[in-house]
Amino acid sequence: MAGLRRVLRSGVRGRASGPSLPAAEVELLVTIIDAPGIGVGEAARRLHLAGNTVSTLVSRLVEKGLITRRTDPDDGRVVRLTSTSTGRSRVRRWRQHRLDLIVDALTALAPSERDDLRAAVPALRRLTATVGLATETESPR
Repeated sequence: MAGLRRVLRSGVRGRASGPSLPAAEVELLVTIIDAPGIGVGEAARRLHLAGNTVSTLVSRLVEKGLITRRTDPDDGRVVRLTSTSTGRSRVRRWRQHRLDLIVDALTALAPSERDDLRAAVPALRRLTATVGLATETESPR
């Protein structure tokens, strides 16, 4: 899985325009896009990172114009994170490049190999959920 993720990331970088982002920044940006208005603490919990690590990543993404941070109107101690149109556009392009790479690779496989992958998806989802539940009780790095 790690090898597939690495080659996909490398392939997307090769197709994408503009400077690449470190994987941790990409993961945070995607988390913010998937949960607009998320706070730093919740983002840290979802990514299994320390709050101060996420705060550093937030500062970098704000500087790059990919997200905004605003004070919660109901609680001035809380910061809410949202993606900018630039950030959303960038992630849309990355997702399309990744999809194109996967479709091309799947097309090159034999039909029986595609069937094997399709049959493995439910077990991989359960494995991911099980590991996710187990790590929720662990303290962040």
